[in-house]
Amino acid sequence: MRNNIRYISFAVVLAALLTLCSCGRGISLRRAPITDTTLTAKQLDSLRFDREHHYSENYNFVVRAKTLYLLKQLPEEALVGMTTDSLLLTRGDHIVVADIHVVPTDPVDSIWVQVAHDQFTFGWTHESQLLPAVVPDDPISQFISFFSDTHYVIFVVIIILIAAAYVVRTSLRRNAKIVHFNDIASFYPTLLTLIVATSASFYASIQNFAPDTWREFYFHPTLNPFVVEPVLAVFLVSVWAMLIVGLASIDVARHRLPFGEALLYLSGLAAVCAADYIIFSVTTLWYVGYVLLAAYIVFALWRYIRHARAQYVCGHCGQPMHQKGRCPACGAINE
Repeated sequence: MRNNIRYISFAVVLAALLTLCSCGRGISLRRAPITDTTLTAKQLDSLRFDREHHYSENYNFVVRAKTLYLLKQLPEEALVGMTTDSLLLTRGDHIVVADIHVVPTDPVDSIWVQVAHDQFTFGWTHESQLLPAVVPDDPISQFISFFSDTHYVIFVVIIILIAAAYVVRTSLRRNAKIVHFNDIASFYPTLLTLIVATSASFYASIQNFAPDTWREFYFHPTLNPFVVEPVLAVFLVSVWAMLIVGLASIDVARHRLPFGEALLYLSGLAAVCAADYIIFSVTTLWYVGYVLLAAYIVFALWRYIRHARAQYVCGHCGQPMHQKGRCPACGAINE
């Protein structure tokens, strides 16, 4: 009971902090209406472009490609065949959008973007060449970009699945505690796996049915669920729920198991959660994940209710017990 009160208090404090944060950085997602008569024509065009492309002038990027070439002259000069010069940006260079120019006669890409690295290094490039070569200058956006790269995803998936299989197999062979199969008497670990699986499926659903909403989040990320659209707010709440329930699971394992067994149990829990994330985020992209998620929820709840839920409490030390008899913690006999 005391532990439950601690977790509830933590959640209340966290919600209060997030409410205060709603006055900070996340407020940048609320843009002025484009019908505001106090704005100039150029500002209105910039706002329209921002809503359609999710970035505008003064937006900051970091070059992630090996090289990015910029045209020093105006785009029209290159289109008419005039002699032009170029300059080179390399990976890690920080740039800012200085201007956006539309050239309707350009057969390749009508949108040209002028970016500046410093006051002496600036030039033009097609938007179609710029965006694949850069990432927003924000750690959340860079995290999303890193795990959206196909090569990294394949590598991470292989490593995680191998690690998950190894940890689960080791735990089963040692008859050690592991979520879903030989779980401890606490619902927090099972709840964590369900939150991870549901969040992964919901994340893939956003990409399937609301890709523009996810693109907006990519360019203007925040961890504050109170300043984004409802669909993103639900996703961010699930992320915070993972953190809270994860901490609760660590605390429960630390008190219910010896240090070595707790470490092995938490490693297995992390492996199962990682596998859940990969399986449900990938399968939901092909719409199979919804059926698998429903089946997984039923399986996880059935395993917990049937095999993990503690029906008794030791009369000597208060440790939860699955059945009457000798307490595994203190050795007292409970009839």
